[in-house]
Amino acid sequence: MSLQASSPLTWTHRLGQLGPQFFTRLQPKPVAAPAWAMRNTALLHALGWPDALLSDAHLNAFAGNALLPGSDPLSTVYSGHQFGVWAGQLGDGRALWLGEADSLLGPQEIQLKGAGPTPYSRGGDGRAVLRSSIREYLCSEAMHGLGIATSRALCLVASPEPVRRESWETAAIVTRIAPSFLRFGHFEHFAASQDFQSLRLLADHVLAHHLPECQERAERWQGNIYAALLDVVQERTARLMAQWQAVGFCHGVMNTDNMSLLGLTIDYGPFQFLDGFDPAHICNHSDTQGRYAYARQPNIAYWNLYALAQALLPLIGDDGLTEKVLEGYKTLFPRLLGDAMRAKLGLVGGLAREDQREQDWSLVEDLLQLLASERVDYTVFWRRLSQAMAQDDGTWQFTQAHWLNVSDMLLDRPRLQLWLERYRARVGSASPKTLGELMLRTNPKFVLRNHLAEIAIRKAGNGDFSEIAILQDLLHSPFDEHPGFESHAQLPPDWAGQLEISCSS
Repeated sequence: MSLQASSPLTWTHRLGQLGPQFFTRLQPKPVAAPAWAMRNTALLHALGWPDALLSDAHLNAFAGNALLPGSDPLSTVYSGHQFGVWAGQLGDGRALWLGEADSLLGPQEIQLKGAGPTPYSRGGDGRAVLRSSIREYLCSEAMHGLGIATSRALCLVASPEPVRRESWETAAIVTRIAPSFLRFGHFEHFAASQDFQSLRLLADHVLAHHLPECQERAERWQGNIYAALLDVVQERTARLMAQWQAVGFCHGVMNTDNMSLLGLTIDYGPFQFLDGFDPAHICNHSDTQGRYAYARQPNIAYWNLYALAQALLPLIGDDGLTEKVLEGYKTLFPRLLGDAMRAKLGLVGGLAREDQREQDWSLVEDLLQLLASERVDYTVFWRRLSQAMAQDDGTWQFTQAHWLNVSDMLLDRPRLQLWLERYRARVGSASPKTLGELMLRTNPKFVLRNHLAEIAIRKAGNGDFSEIAILQDLLHSPFDEHPGFESHAQLPPDWAGQLEISCSS
């Protein structure tokens, strides 16, 4: 099942050296009649990998029908809490780790998602369907374009092989890339089984290969390197949550086994970028209790960090110290979110006074309450506000066309104008044009809305992958204007509200 050509990659396979208790080595299951749906040459070049890697000669390798020379396929075991309930042993149910390869961006792990069953599939077929694979491919690239830490998608392979979900669909395999796919659940697994030797081995692997900054951070925590590990993870998680909230992103399944140890956005299942702004919005049709609603995500992240802390406690060895580390999230996240939201208003740089931050947050909060009261489209509003600022000549005439383009989005225009007057007073003599140009680089024109993904999915179902390519191009540079593609940045059509996204993929 191996290719005859020499390997185009230089492999390291550090995870594969940990030991058999961490994974099961296995082969992918071949899929029928594979065909390229998308190849991400921009990512390929950023990694410094040769063009030949995504040539037709390697199609079968990315379909799971052959192996890249030098790869070491395996699936890892982990456990976790799902919807707040301990689920016991889980693992890579349809993800196959091919190995770790050197790149210009440092060592990168390569996974095939949808390459067949593993010992952790829990009776599932180990496949992924084209529908969800397109969504994962596009959203991981969209998040990267927004500057948000994420796994990346190298390519997407489609197959006519039937896969049963709620109905019959067709199969696909996404090749995804990340410095590490380790999750909170990997640590929970060994802590739950009281295999503290393996728990320490895994933590030391992370410290040595993925989070070396913990060595210096340990000085803050009485030299306790494992407390430093938890601190770095909570900091990365806080930053990720602030970025999600600021851009209006809902993950949908923030289980501990879907939380990246490196603070990456991973496991794109039922996700959504907000249309109308609704803090209580639930993007996952399967989340009947609303556990992962948009506004709850930051607190859920803390809950998950607490679960990770409990798993690391045997290594940290001090309850009080562990709790003190976790307290950092409660301070750091609000500050990071405040900075992210201030940046959306062009309020960046040099304003570190706490009283000013509090005043700015009041300005942000009042605007969000206004948007929520009328379910104003989140992305379009921020972009129009940015454009109005960039076009203003310094007179702040709210009857001008560029300002009417903003106020027309609300029924309560007097309330908006009062807010704009407060905002004007806040920025003082600063040039609206200068602030607007900053805002245009912070508030995207394009995000992967559900209806855009749905259009691409429907076309792909007929063998037309052109819309995926268009979206990939727009989402790689979402702050640019992209003349001729205004339709991809407009308010969603009425039928978009009928789309339902669930855990089925």
